[in-house]
Amino acid sequence: MEKLGLIAGNGRFPFLLLDAARAHGLQVVVAAIKEETDAEMNARAAADPDVRVHWLSLGELSRLIETFKAEGVTRAVMAGQVKHKQIFSSIRPDWRLAKLLLNLRTRSTDVLLGAVAKVLGDEGIELISSTAYLEPLLAGAGVLTKRAPDEEEQKDVAYGRTVARAIAGYDLGQTVVIAAQACVAVEAMEGTDATIARAGALFRTIDPEAASTLRRSLTVVKVAKPNQDMRFDVPVVGVATIETMQAAGATCLSVEAGRTLMFDPEAIVAKADLAGIAIVAE
Repeated sequence: MEKLGLIAGNGRFPFLLLDAARAHGLQVVVAAIKEETDAEMNARAAADPDVRVHWLSLGELSRLIETFKAEGVTRAVMAGQVKHKQIFSSIRPDWRLAKLLLNLRTRSTDVLLGAVAKVLGDEGIELISSTAYLEPLLAGAGVLTKRAPDEEEQKDVAYGRTVARAIAGYDLGQTVVIAAQACVAVEAMEGTDATIARAGALFRTIDPEAASTLRRSLTVVKVAKPNQDMRFDVPVVGVATIETMQAAGATCLSVEAGRTLMFDPEAIVAKADLAGIAIVAE
């Protein structure tokens, strides 16, 4: 039986990919990151003899390679977020990762993960697309909710895409929050949900009487990078994204069709419809 290596970060993404790989008849060797991966991964391995889990700390690149080689893994996939701020906090790089970090021109997500992918490839472990086996979860083109964006939201989407693509081109983040064709928040290391929450908190400080002409709603625009490497850092939205938008007072979400993963799309759309949030993919 063919084996697939799974480098698992946080959230539900690793579990979705694990289920999809098993549905394709693959054995899965999970490299679970102690600082990120949900402990539920142990239960999944205990319930399925074709799932093996090895727990590694962030920074143990040599051990990751040794684990995959010992298991006979030649193809691997990254799934789940590893918080970028970990680079500056809990990471304890082994000699191999320390050497890699010292040689990087910058420590952006693409540069760092691209360098890790090259090291794995040099060791005979091919890193494949993180959307492998999950194509049905990629957002389809068009309006996905009962409600389409209204005229003002469409203007915010158009403006937001321009800003978001420029920001993404610098590998700073993939999400911006817009109101009345003005940028309220830009994503950096904190992640999408934190960016939306920050925008909501900021927007609530605006005096409604002093800003009577300003529409009091937010539009969230999430894009892929101009040269998105589908092996890692693929844009992702989930039910939690909609819940965060609702709490922040955001009424519209724009994503890129074919390049954004929607975890549990039916639940996302149902939650958005209930909240009156429009979702469009272009």
